[in-house]
Amino acid sequence: MQEDIIRSVLAGNDTLALLPTGGGKSICFQVPGMAIDGMCLVISPLIALMKDQVQNLNNKGIKAVAIHSGLQSRTIDALLDNCMLGKVKFLYLSPERLATDDFRARMERMNIRLLVVDEAHCISDWGHDFRPDYRRIGQVLERLPNNIAVLATTATANHRVERDVGAQLGDNVKVQRGPLMRNSLAL
Repeated sequence: MQEDIIRSVLAGNDTLALLPTGGGKSICFQVPGMAIDGMCLVISPLIALMKDQVQNLNNKGIKAVAIHSGLQSRTIDALLDNCMLGKVKFLYLSPERLATDDFRARMERMNIRLLVVDEAHCISDWGHDFRPDYRRIGQVLERLPNNIAVLATTATANHRVERDVGAQLGDNVKVQRGPLMRNSLAL
């Protein structure tokens, strides 16, 4: 499934990828993120996951940063400035950071070419972990160029959540659904 999702994103399609936990969702945005000319903005609700992915990318020589509540404002300013200067390939943010003045003031001067919404079920009122700040993602999309791709990933979406996520992200979202059950996990 990862190859189909990667091809969809690289073709410029807005895509909703439904894959199981541990099913390789990160590679589905990291490969296109590396292939595009510009930066990949990853919206994620989990600081620990952001830190882990940033460390793994940096260990591979890929410049990635995460902006989260554990950072001082001076550090955040420097990281956002580096994003504007094109020195960062992957920027990880929580959905709550989208509305901050420091991010909004710089966002339009960043060369964002791919927007990733991780744990996309959080967008939906019907999702098991609704976070209202995820609804701001539409505002971010309105301020970015029309030709950027959006990839939403989740392991948790029934058909109602899938439709709601698609409605939040746009009219032409392609759904790529893999098996959500993993045989390697025993109950």
